[in-house]
Amino acid sequence: MSSEPEAELVLLAPPLSARQEVAGWHYVDSSRFAVVACNPQRALYYKAFLPRGWPERLKALLRGGRGRRARDNSDALLHCGFPAPVNVLWGRTPGGAEYLFTRLVPGDPVPQWLRRFADAGAADRRRTFLRALGTQVGRLHGSGFVHGDLRPGNILADRQGERYRFTFIDNESNSRHREVPGKLLLKNLVQLNMLPAHQLSRSDRWRFFQAWARQMPALEPVESRLLARAAYDTAMRRMRAKQAQRADYAAF
Repeated sequence: MSSEPEAELVLLAPPLSARQEVAGWHYVDSSRFAVVACNPQRALYYKAFLPRGWPERLKALLRGGRGRRARDNSDALLHCGFPAPVNVLWGRTPGGAEYLFTRLVPGDPVPQWLRRFADAGAADRRRTFLRALGTQVGRLHGSGFVHGDLRPGNILADRQGERYRFTFIDNESNSRHREVPGKLLLKNLVQLNMLPAHQLSRSDRWRFFQAWARQMPALEPVESRLLARAAYDTAMRRMRAKQAQRADYAAF
């Protein structure tokens, strides 16, 4: 627990969950099943987990609600040395929605860093960044963790001297295994590959995979190459399908 006055935060939760105007706080784009707000001056982040229906309620009975899982999964990452949001306060609003206050995480999403490195003059920094990212994701998987939604925007990067610190956010659906099943490795790798070719070239992806594979000694080289190829092919196929769907919608 942090030094933030707990009683004050408890009083802030209901108006924030209702998207009311609260001094010092601004709302951040999120899914329709969440309300997210930030207070930069206090370095605080707020997330309300809105009900998703009966399947989610059943899952909450078995595994705990999304807010509690987010809290516990971030704690598990921190305990194992992986940067994650530091929890400040978990609770429920009078309406029953879970909420979680966390410390604001320094850094910017991975896609933002890739845009900074788009110029040819930044090629070396781009390669260094991708190798560091691959190493950290490989360490995560090598430790048995699977992220519930490892899209590039759910990894924040902060440059510290010549090194990068990567923080995993939105951890409510994470899981941990004695040995991560291949289908779950593939799921995370596909999620990370969901970036267009103009933003992440094939050689860029291969640099990431090489660094990732070095942290996965239990995988044979041929297995890691097959995963890399399957992740790339699946991500490209899904992105083409999404583009076609958007084109059909625009034509309609």
